[in-house]
Amino acid sequence: MAIENILAQLDSEIKRLQQARALLATIGNAATSTGRRAKKASVNSRPRKKRVLSADARKRIADAQRKRWAAHRAKAKQKA
Repeated sequence: MAIENILAQLDSEIKRLQQARALLATIGNAATSTGRRAKKASVNSRPRKKRVLSADARKRIADAQRKRWAAHRAKAKQKA
């Protein structure tokens, strides 16, 4: 009698898990789609121009970054 009880519980658990799997499978398929429509490429759209920095601007940015790193290293050196 106990074995029949265990088998019945196993069968009900298997049925419950199969239902849960089916539900998750349908949700998983819906989650892959974001619900947004694909953006259409405009016929008249041109690719954006690449932004170009002047040599002077690149030098100023590089110098500023070197200054920031020097301050960072000096601060780290003081802690050590």
